[in-house]
Amino acid sequence: MSAVVRGADDVLPKGAVSNGTVRSVQVHPTDNNNDAKKAKVEKSQPDSSSRVLHVRNIPNEATEMDVIHLGIPFGRVTNVLLLKGKNQAFLEMMEPTAVTTMVNYYNSSGAPLIRGRTVYVQFSNHKELKTDSTHSNAHASTQAALQVAQTLAYQAETQGGPNTVLRVVVDNQIYPVTLDILYQIFSRVGKVLKIVTFTKNNTFQALIQYPDIITTQAAKLTLNGQNIYNACCTLRIEYSKLTNLNVKYNNEKSRDFTNPTLMTGDPTLDALGIAGSMTSPFNPASGLASPLTATYGAIPFGGFALPPTVTSPSVLGLSRIRLPGHPVVGCVLLSSNLNEQMVTPEALFILFGVYGDVVRVKILFNKKDNALIQMAEPQQAQLAMTHLDKISLYGKQMRITPSKHQIVQMPKEGQPDAGLTKDFATSPLHRFKKPGSKNYQNIYPPTSTLHLSNIPPDISEDEIKDAFTQTGGVVTAFKFFPKDPKMALIQMGSVEEAVIALIKMHNYQLSDSNHLRVSFSKTAI
Repeated sequence: MSAVVRGADDVLPKGAVSNGTVRSVQVHPTDNNNDAKKAKVEKSQPDSSSRVLHVRNIPNEATEMDVIHLGIPFGRVTNVLLLKGKNQAFLEMMEPTAVTTMVNYYNSSGAPLIRGRTVYVQFSNHKELKTDSTHSNAHASTQAALQVAQTLAYQAETQGGPNTVLRVVVDNQIYPVTLDILYQIFSRVGKVLKIVTFTKNNTFQALIQYPDIITTQAAKLTLNGQNIYNACCTLRIEYSKLTNLNVKYNNEKSRDFTNPTLMTGDPTLDALGIAGSMTSPFNPASGLASPLTATYGAIPFGGFALPPTVTSPSVLGLSRIRLPGHPVVGCVLLSSNLNEQMVTPEALFILFGVYGDVVRVKILFNKKDNALIQMAEPQQAQLAMTHLDKISLYGKQMRITPSKHQIVQMPKEGQPDAGLTKDFATSPLHRFKKPGSKNYQNIYPPTSTLHLSNIPPDISEDEIKDAFTQTGGVVTAFKFFPKDPKMALIQMGSVEEAVIALIKMHNYQLSDSNHLRVSFSKTAI
C-alpha cells in the first residue's frame, strides 16, 4: 500500500506519476532549486483542519522510521510518504492539533535532525495522505514503519503517561556506568536539568529530568534499549512517577545542572521516597571484580577498563552511540581555530591529556591553526571533544570535531615538519594508565578553579600563587586541603586563564622530587 498525496501541491511540481511506491517527478534540476528557495522564504501558514506535515531537507539515507520518529512524541502517526529523490517527506498525524503542536515546538525549540542533517517541519496544504491499496507489496517498508509507530504509541499509552522525569535502569552492567556517562548520552537528545543516581536491588539506576515532556519522550524513544557498550550495559527507560527531582548535593551521585552552587556533601534520596542505598556507581555487576582494581590495561573513560580480550573497535561506548547530529568518534580529533603563535604540540598534549592518554599530536604544516590529536581510545576522544569544544585558548575559540583519520602519521624521513608532529606514546605524564587511579573518577569540564596535588610540605601558599601568576593570569583565591596539605585549590580570574595555567603548570617542578599535578576542579573555592 503506497501513500499518494491528494489535494493542493506543496512544493511538488505538476506532472507527477505513480510508480507504485511514491510519486515520481519528472522535472529539471533547476525546478528543484527554485522550489527549495521558495520553501525557505515562504512561511507556512497553519491549517486547523490539516493532519499532514511537510518535512524538507531529508537526507538521502533517511528511512520512513526516521521521519515517523519526529511525530511520535506529539501523537499517533497514521501515514508517511518519503520522497527520497526530492529530499522531502509528508507525515500524517491522527489529530490536526498534533500537527500544530509539532510545528510550534520545532519552530520554538530549534529544527530537528535526521541522521545528522537539519530538517525543516512546516504545515502542509494537504488535508490528508490517501493510500492506494493496489501497491501493498511495493511499499512494505512504509507499512512496517507504521506498525512500529503504532506499537510505540501503544506502549506510551499503556506504560503510564509521560512527564519530565525518566527512570533509567542499566541492565547487564558488566562495566561501570557513571553520572557523567549518563549525562553525555542523555544531553545529546536535549538539555538535561538534573540527574540522581542510586543502586536498588543491586542494579544501577538513575532519575533524569528534562525541561519539557517532548524532550523526555524523544529521549525515551531514542535511547530505550540501547547498549552503552557492546552487548552490555543496556538502558531500560520508563517514565517516572516523580514530577520533579529534589537534588540536595552536586557530586558524582547527584547533580542539579541548573544550580551549580550546591554543596558536595553525601546525597540522600529520602525526599524522593526511593528505597535502596546510594552505593558507588562504580560497583560492578554481581559476581564480577571491580574494573577499578582489576589488572587491566589502560582505562580509557570514567573508570571503564578494557579487559585484555576486548579491543577498542569492539567497544560501543559513548562515542559509538549513534544519535542524530553526532557522528561516531574514532581516536583522532581535529582541533581548529587555534592561536598558531602560541599553541604547541606539548600544550595540546597537556590539555587533551586531562581527558585521556594522548598518543600523538600533529599541527598541520600548511595550516598551523589546525591540529590532529590522537587519543588512546575513542571514549577518551569523545570526552575531550565534549568538554573542550568551543573553549577559549589564547584568545581564540577552539573548535573540535572528529577526524576522518584513524591515526596520526609521523612525518617520513626528509619530510618538512619543523617539530610540529610529536609522539607521546611513552610519555610518563599519561594520567590514565595506572589501574585504580582516582583520576578516572575526577574528570571535569574546564573551570576557573584548578585542583593541585603532589605539593611538597615546604612550599608555601605565596610561592604557589606567585608561580601561577607567572602564567599571565590573576589568582583570585587559594585554599589548602585541611586534611591533606599535599593538595590545594587555586582559582584563576577566568576559565581561559585556568586552562592556560593548567597547560603551563602541570608537571611544574616544585622541588627536587616533586612535580605538580594540575586538573580541573568540580567545585569553586
